[in-house]
Amino acid sequence: PFDDDAATFACDDRILNAVWDLCKYSIQATSFCGVYVDGDRERIPYEGDAYINQLCHYGVDREYALARYTHEYLITHPTWPTEWILHSLLMAWDDYLYTGDPESMAHYYEDLRAKTLRALAREDGLISTARPQSREFLRSIHIDRAIRDLVDWPPAAFTRNGLYGERDGYDMRPVNTVINAFGYRALVCLRQIALALGKREDAADLAGRIAVVRRSFNETFFDPDRGVYVDGEGATHAALHANLFPVAFDLVPEDHLPGVLHYVESRGMACSVYGAHHLLDGLYAAGREDYALSLMTALHDRSWFNMLRTGSTVTLEAWDWKFKNNLDWNHAWGAAPANIIPRRLVGVEPLEPGCGRIRIQPRPGRLRWFHAKVPTIRGPVVVDFHRSQGRVALELDLPGNLIAEVHPPLPDDGDGLLMWLDSRRSTTTSRRGVLTLGSGRHRIECRVP
Repeated sequence: PFDDDAATFACDDRILNAVWDLCKYSIQATSFCGVYVDGDRERIPYEGDAYINQLCHYGVDREYALARYTHEYLITHPTWPTEWILHSLLMAWDDYLYTGDPESMAHYYEDLRAKTLRALAREDGLISTARPQSREFLRSIHIDRAIRDLVDWPPAAFTRNGLYGERDGYDMRPVNTVINAFGYRALVCLRQIALALGKREDAADLAGRIAVVRRSFNETFFDPDRGVYVDGEGATHAALHANLFPVAFDLVPEDHLPGVLHYVESRGMACSVYGAHHLLDGLYAAGREDYALSLMTALHDRSWFNMLRTGSTVTLEAWDWKFKNNLDWNHAWGAAPANIIPRRLVGVEPLEPGCGRIRIQPRPGRLRWFHAKVPTIRGPVVVDFHRSQGRVALELDLPGNLIAEVHPPLPDDGDGLLMWLDSRRSTTTSRRGVLTLGSGRHRIECRVP
């Protein structure tokens, strides 16, 4: 059963509160089948949907079995998109990260290795579904038909007049930027899994492959003249997707990041509700929380508020009917704020598998206050943030069996600011403003300009 009290969030922005309520309820309403399906038009799970559903479920309830069951089902019953196959690696790693239980990834390790799509890789490490897909390869990933690139969904052909689509005009090249961003992320996840399972030789081999793919990715897809990633090998068009996924998966060299982020922000929400998860995730990771918050509270027709405006009580499959004429009105892949708010805005994430050590790094943006309760497998983490009259206060309530690395939301020029921990003046020696705290209640107060 869904525990409606496991997670809470409230803040001084009424739109964000309404978006949270919509997305949280969407996870509750679409989990009744015991597997992540929409329960209406689609009657089977899909990896890309299930990954967002998985993270959102972690954000709103202390429930882990449904995500694992769906993930394990999809390993042997995969769907057709190339990126969806690669999603299995992301799902496996996050299952372990949030539960601390390695049994599933150990059992399916060889399947996960195959799902990195190494069989489709060139000598430079880049993968392409235009390469021969042998019967042996298809059997290794448990599918009976060739896989195809998706990028985002739907294409413009799914709308009545063909004017709208969710790919931002993407040029679908044989060697595809989005596919290879996912390929890189899948390798990173598999290496983490190999290390956790004590497979040192595999981990060493994967480290080499990761370095090769990272280099090839940037040499092949980055346009140095414009400072952006193009859609594929030989392409000149640069869609939002070709840039948001490298940001989300930490593929962008530091000196290229400002230009790529500027381009990402210039494109707005030119992606689907699925792409929105990865867009928001990357923006928060890159320190662009103000822009990310503006997207979650936007009022235009590509927003969660627009779903509320239509009268829906569950997140839609697309931003609106005009963007997907056969959309259904109960699709959890549209509920990204249910994980982005607790993971990124409130900032509660596991640093070690099983949440023995977590990070609390609030990124409130323009918010003046918020209250949140975030579920973890070790118990709820309560975070209260307040900003007023030159002070920032952070109140925490931590369960008894974890350690928290706390990053108070200080300004960029926060060196030398006064900080109090539990009413005592604090000095930190490891990193600016970072505190390590154990169980119980804590109050952190900082003076800010």
